[in-house]
Amino acid sequence: MNTASLSFKYELEKKEPRTNDGGTTRGASVKDFPASIGIAGVSMRLQPGSMRELHWHANAAEWAYVISGTVRTTIIHPDGHSYTDNFEPGDVWYFPKGYGHSIQATGTEECHFILIFDNGNFSEDHTFSVTDFVSSVPPEVVAQNLNLTLEEVAALPQKEAYFAAGIVPDEMSFVAEARPNESDIELTSFHRYPLHSQQPRIVPGGGLQRLVTSKEFPISSTMSGSILELQPGALREMHWHPNADEWQYFISGQAEMSVFLAESTCVTEQFSAGDVGYVPMGAGHYIKNTGDAVCRILIGFNSGKYESIDLSEWLAGNPKDVVITNFGLKDGEIEKLPTEKVFIQPKK
Repeated sequence: MNTASLSFKYELEKKEPRTNDGGTTRGASVKDFPASIGIAGVSMRLQPGSMRELHWHANAAEWAYVISGTVRTTIIHPDGHSYTDNFEPGDVWYFPKGYGHSIQATGTEECHFILIFDNGNFSEDHTFSVTDFVSSVPPEVVAQNLNLTLEEVAALPQKEAYFAAGIVPDEMSFVAEARPNESDIELTSFHRYPLHSQQPRIVPGGGLQRLVTSKEFPISSTMSGSILELQPGALREMHWHPNADEWQYFISGQAEMSVFLAESTCVTEQFSAGDVGYVPMGAGHYIKNTGDAVCRILIGFNSGKYESIDLSEWLAGNPKDVVITNFGLKDGEIEKLPTEKVFIQPKK
């Protein structure tokens, strides 16, 4: 594949959505977004009480970030244990590949969350849903399996529901069911990490980053993610990730990103809220806030370990004569270069 001919931008929120029973979803797999070979993503919205039905993904793990509203998830493990968690804006969840789960909006307002999958070939349209499973096998089998009559089986959904509209669950009842031996809810649980509660890495005048990896969130063995905020004019410096592809969802603001693909090939794109960006593993890139407000970006990686090589730190780690020779610097110019990692460079 000739990556030089690809666009590394996809206008996800402009895509025609799949909508029914209080739910809306827009997805981008490698089929929609050819550059995104290693990661796929979905923007999903649920009205209060509406549920993304019980389902599982055979070819990808699921990492999610809640942008607005509140939501409850349930998941079953192969050992038979089930887990229920309640999520608020800024929270993250992770479900391993093949584990059955559901997602239901709680509270009084629409819930919006971003799902990121560690396989570019993932598609929400080819997920295994429980109603699709039950309605596809002989009704006699369902009746025997679920201890129902054939008449009762006939009243079940006869095709995939995908979304199901229901009442808003009572928070206290599901907390009690999920955690019968606990007096309160822990901030971090097996499948939930409160990213927004994390103390951020702050660059004065430049921005901040919150990052969660498998070190902080052990269940998330194949994915990590971050929230990056850039002040107007600030630059997430030139860098690359040697161990992972990068998938971005622009939550707010405007930005420019260039993706360097070697051999004098560099693709530059302009991004706004609702757009998705992608950077292949090892490709050099930067992100610059080109607007007059804070640019907020959700970033996912298809590795549980976060690794980044930043240009400033790399150059600063070399003997001065190496850098002078490499760039043909004149007298005094080496002293102008950063002597340590910049990470985010404020507007000059």
